[in-house]
Amino acid sequence: QVQLVESGGGLVQAGGSLRLSCAASGRTFSTVAMAWFRQAPGKEREFVAAVSGNGDMTIYADSVKGRFTISRDNAKNTMYLQMSSLKTDDTAVYHCAAALTTYSGSTSGEYHYWGQGTQVTVSS
Repeated sequence: QVQLVESGGGLVQAGGSLRLSCAASGRTFSTVAMAWFRQAPGKEREFVAAVSGNGDMTIYADSVKGRFTISRDNAKNTMYLQMSSLKTDDTAVYHCAAALTTYSGSTSGEYHYWGQGTQVTVSS
């Protein structure tokens, strides 16, 4: 069993920055891929970014490429999402997710464990 707890969400003005964290426990964190997904009101959950178990591979949704950076610190069992140049369209609940494999992609079905989410609101 893996427990995931997100933190770092909040209210920020457009153009600002936030850093989300995802603390993991219950399993060997460094062996599995992790990802961030988000869901805005009335919309389907969408992929944001993913990182491999050892951090050697990252992938991003086109909508956040160049603005968001995913990273992980396996010594701290924590994953991060640094978000910059935030837009109102980035407003959503952000969820972290953990796979069962070292490398995973952008589809939610590849991820087995999910956190409860943290709200990010970007005002104009």
